[in-house]
Amino acid sequence: MCPPRYKSKKDTRQSIRLNANAFSLRDDGAVYVAKVGHIKVKWSRPLPAAPTSLTVTKDSCGRYFLGFVVDTEPDILPELETDTGIDLGLSAFAVLSDGTKIHSPRFLRRAEKKLKRLGRELSRKVRGSKNRAKARIKIARQHARVANRRRDFHHKASTQIIRDNQAVYVENLAVSGLGRTRLATSVHDAGWSAFVGMLEYKAVKHGRTFTKVDRAFPSSQVCSACGFRDGPKPLHVRKWTCGACGTVHDRDHNAARNVLFEGRRIVAAGRAETLNACGAPVRRAPVSAQRGEAGSPRKGQRPRPTSLDFRPGSTSSFEA
Repeated sequence: MCPPRYKSKKDTRQSIRLNANAFSLRDDGAVYVAKVGHIKVKWSRPLPAAPTSLTVTKDSCGRYFLGFVVDTEPDILPELETDTGIDLGLSAFAVLSDGTKIHSPRFLRRAEKKLKRLGRELSRKVRGSKNRAKARIKIARQHARVANRRRDFHHKASTQIIRDNQAVYVENLAVSGLGRTRLATSVHDAGWSAFVGMLEYKAVKHGRTFTKVDRAFPSSQVCSACGFRDGPKPLHVRKWTCGACGTVHDRDHNAARNVLFEGRRIVAAGRAETLNACGAPVRRAPVSAQRGEAGSPRKGQRPRPTSLDFRPGSTSSFEA
């Protein structure tokens, strides 16, 4: 047991979790919480089953949310014969292997002008004053509006892709590394990690196949028509011609087709990740833990025998 960890009142996020004995649902749509009373709620959707726990969350702009945990059955969709590869980018948010392009809405870029104005207003306020707290809440609400729009866009796009395809293959991008480059603002504005995470859990929920293609796979260098590797190309090259077969490729569409072919190969081989150059799995094999405790004995204390000290047929004895 350890002492409780107290939360600061100045944290941007406050939350508390309650079990089924501490809350109840009323017929008029309100929620009764012990020691608080009846709470009027704006429901986003009806609950599919009786909730087992409740989480009350307060965000940085002063809004309260109720999250319920319910037990539901997986919603398995009918099987399809279509699959798709996805190439994520900045000029277009996603390009599918069939040529469909999902344009990037760039919610943060569109809200930068207002955010800059609110930031200047915040800098003029005295630290610790009530006006500064009000200005901070205005900025938090604007950021929350941007995040909500991006999340809604991700949910709609990911749901449509999962419903239209039996298998989805996407490239495993190094978002944390790209977030430290000069394109960091655009990378974070796109929200690739959140989008891929939605695809992954929705595929499990609806009985679809989801596979990540290793980031080292040269999807932009290989011709999807003949398989010839034409070498790396700078980012400003959006179209190129294959030097072997002469096919003119759109950079993003060609990469999406290559991701589709590589994803099919991974699924056919029954592996979750590709092999490295030496032909061995990327992840290390599990290593058994040490049976003896590490470290030196305390002063004045003799070492105790371990299971490794006894061998079959030995007659060694130890003093107490």
